[in-house]
Amino acid sequence: MAARTATVSDLEAIMALENASFPSDAWSAAMMREELASPHGWYVVVEEGGRLVGYAGLRAVRGARDADVQTIAIAASARGRGRGRALLGELLGEALRRDVHHVFLEVRADNPVAQALYASEGFVEVGRRPRYYQPDDVDAIVMQLDLRGWAATRATATTTGKGWC
Repeated sequence: MAARTATVSDLEAIMALENASFPSDAWSAAMMREELASPHGWYVVVEEGGRLVGYAGLRAVRGARDADVQTIAIAASARGRGRGRALLGELLGEALRRDVHHVFLEVRADNPVAQALYASEGFVEVGRRPRYYQPDDVDAIVMQLDLRGWAATRATATTTGKGWC
């Protein structure tokens, strides 16, 4: 799987996946366009057979020590094959390049698959936001990752031959 930086020309395909993945609380095309154009954002996409099957976004203000995973979405037909983990790795790699120390995210309390992915990469729950996701009244679990610790773990895994993919 090769990811590439997203551009505004990907907006239509991103929005199709956004609406399919988050039917009750999808971002608007205007919001997504602003994210793609922001100097503080960094979005990546993955394609298969010329079709966009995933995207992910990071908000990391240059010079700041904290960053936020904004979103990760994988087409239903492409799930379960490590694409979400790979996109998360791309985001965390960019956060490292921006000298970020901690990465935060919100995940729906009713999404145990995403929660398990984040926990397996070292994110820990640091709080909850009641009824954050509207109109569904679903809580957000706030998670945090010590990025330098994550990077050290990856470096050790690489030198011991226990890498991830």
